[in-house]
Amino acid sequence: MTQRATRRPATFEKPAHWSDEPAPRPEKAPEDEADPDGLSPTRYGDWVKKGIAIDF
Repeated sequence: MTQRATRRPATFEKPAHWSDEPAPRPEKAPEDEADPDGLSPTRYGDWVKKGIAIDF
């Protein structure tokens, strides 16, 4: 069995666009906007087009 690498090579240089800052927390979606077509597909996972549920 091949051992998995757990450390970067000594020659590794961090790219300039990398940051040590943690990722920002996602903002909460506005709850006050009603969905005119019914259930939100981004919340329930299905899009409805002409009465047919489409799940990608």
